[in-house]
Amino acid sequence: MRTVNKFIFTGLFLLLAVCAFAQAQDSIARADTTVITAQDVTLAPVDSLVAADSLQVATDTVPAKKTKVYLIHSNTLSFDKAVMPDAQILNGDVCFRHDSSYMYCDSAYFFEQTNSLEAFSNVRMEQGDTLFVYGDYLFYDGNTQVAYLRENVRMENGQVTLFTDSLNYERIPNIGYYFDGGLIVDSLNQLSSFYGQYSPGTKLAVFNDSVQLENPDFTLYSDTLHYDTESKIATILGPSVIVSDSGTIHTSRGWYDTVNNTSLLLDRSQVESGEKILIGDSIFYNRDTGMGEVYGNMSLIDTAQHVTLQGEYGYYNEQTGYAFATDSARFLEYSQGDTLFLHADTLQMVTIDSTYREIKAYYGVRFYRTDMQGVCDSMQFNTRDSVLYMYTEPVLWNEQYQLYGDTIAIYMNDSTIDYAHVIQFAFAAQHVDSSYYNQLKGNDLKAYFEGQAVHQIDVAGNAESIFYPLEKDGAKVGLNETKSGFLTIWVKDNKLDKLKIWPSPVGSMTPIPDLKPDQKMLKDFYWFDYLRPKNKDDIYEVVKRKATESPKRSNKFVH
Repeated sequence: MRTVNKFIFTGLFLLLAVCAFAQAQDSIARADTTVITAQDVTLAPVDSLVAADSLQVATDTVPAKKTKVYLIHSNTLSFDKAVMPDAQILNGDVCFRHDSSYMYCDSAYFFEQTNSLEAFSNVRMEQGDTLFVYGDYLFYDGNTQVAYLRENVRMENGQVTLFTDSLNYERIPNIGYYFDGGLIVDSLNQLSSFYGQYSPGTKLAVFNDSVQLENPDFTLYSDTLHYDTESKIATILGPSVIVSDSGTIHTSRGWYDTVNNTSLLLDRSQVESGEKILIGDSIFYNRDTGMGEVYGNMSLIDTAQHVTLQGEYGYYNEQTGYAFATDSARFLEYSQGDTLFLHADTLQMVTIDSTYREIKAYYGVRFYRTDMQGVCDSMQFNTRDSVLYMYTEPVLWNEQYQLYGDTIAIYMNDSTIDYAHVIQFAFAAQHVDSSYYNQLKGNDLKAYFEGQAVHQIDVAGNAESIFYPLEKDGAKVGLNETKSGFLTIWVKDNKLDKLKIWPSPVGSMTPIPDLKPDQKMLKDFYWFDYLRPKNKDDIYEVVKRKATESPKRSNKFVH
């Protein structure tokens, strides 16, 4: 009986305890504010959460499973239904965990039902041991796994640090982005823009609107830029300007290696170095060596010397001043208003110093100016002594005059011709009409110019001549043939004015009706017709013919 009463008594005691606990819980539910003052509150064992997370499976093709945000620690926890009815109010050393991400702050609102939180003051977010994000405020949505950080935000990932006042960080794609101005700094460069994003996983950053990349050696301004924080390569995707002490680059597409100072510039980019401008469809540029290699429609412009070098391929070294062009190569000189057009298979421009340069042309050389036209196999022009050398079957035209020989040296005076020196096997000819040509021949010949026309010709060594003196009405008197050691003629208004022959000249006059075809030409004399170009990039063709043969086509220069 005593034993039964003891069990009944114990059961009543337990029932009263349960009722008391239920009444206490009901009173808490009716209260406006409840405060739990417990030091070092821990609501979820870390080990158990890690074990639970280990069961989750996430792949790129399967959306991430929604997991709970856990409160790990807080000094105090309270409820205030009047102010924040759905939130747990946390203060002091607050710590949350969501999957592998930890969030710390001084105080927070925890919305357990919506799986979200607001964090205030000394906010820190840690993703593994490589990503740390700091700020004054954080709102984190555990369902979307997006963190919204505001004010004094700083994201650190190895040697990369992002600064902004507004950052959204999406954990699933692992991307942080700002939209109201920000700055990314690594060990070499500093990049800022209005909008930017950074991926800690790929180490890639994207910048839009008012982009600026600052490097110790240059500053890059752009509209759109991608940047690899590991390789330090900037990919240019919009109108950009790169400014440095050595010059300026204008481009809209390409890449720049900020470690090696090399770049590939596309879409008709432009490199400016001092008074030189390099333009091309594609430019590979090495800033350290000063070398630019161009593919497609190259132009190298010297604004000081008023010259332009063009070609489908070429390169330029801004440190040495050496330039090269090939494939439809062309050189233009326009210092005196009348442009000189020079075509060749290959062109080189060598800068001697700040004042002088050498121009070298190889294979199929053609040049044109209103007072001078010429062809040869190769040519060299030195601005120091203003002499233009023509080699291998050179031919030079001035008005109706034609000069040719083994080598021709043209001496310039302020971009105008002073005289032309034909060295070895020298010929000079003037087209009179039809198949009649005034001709001079000798070992050495000099033609002197006055303005843009020939006014005197000197022949030295085995001088021979054929001339057709004219009546006042223009009728030909006959053929005057001479032979001597030396000969000089003076020309006025493109007509023979005076003739001097010495010593011991031999001459004869043959009337026109008595002329035989072989008498009309000196031995080895040819006339070269220069034909109309097919387009502006093919200056002209040259056809060699006997003077008795009919011209192939018009011999008027057109450019």
